[in-house]
Amino acid sequence: MSNNVQDRSSELVQLMMKYQRRIFAYIHTLVPSRSDAEDILQEASLTICEKFSGFETGTNFYSWACQIAYWKVRAARKKFATSKVVFNQEVLDVISETRFELEEELDARHGALSRCLKKLNDRDRRMVLTRYESGKNVTAAAQASGRTIQGAYKALNRIRKTLFDCVSFEISTERA
Repeated sequence: MSNNVQDRSSELVQLMMKYQRRIFAYIHTLVPSRSDAEDILQEASLTICEKFSGFETGTNFYSWACQIAYWKVRAARKKFATSKVVFNQEVLDVISETRFELEEELDARHGALSRCLKKLNDRDRRMVLTRYESGKNVTAAAQASGRTIQGAYKALNRIRKTLFDCVSFEISTERA
């Protein structure tokens, strides 16, 4: 394999590792179920690999990949025709456009939340991260932080307010 082909393969792997979760989130905003979104992500990933030679390095990979995913979603819509909730194409297009418009703000909020979580003391951070870990609940968060259930509920309310205020402040100072 030539160096250029190896470099492009390496570039593809890096980009897919970086953006695969975001591409999945985009797809999942457009389809009715997680398993359908996972299937479409697999199909889109194959097409991304097949068409990567046409991707121009330095341009927006995420947007390019989401365009491929969007067309995979459109192709899969026939499959969803029997489901209870099916959006018409116009609604699907609006959702897709809105997702792209909000992407920058969502990234900024995610970054702010990450910085704000670091400002919490270890006990509070451990509790909130445990609480929102997949499959965990307030009981698990209480145990992880050494609190009673009632204490955990009170602490989580306080921490949520603190994080909300911190994120709002971070976002407002970024815009200023």
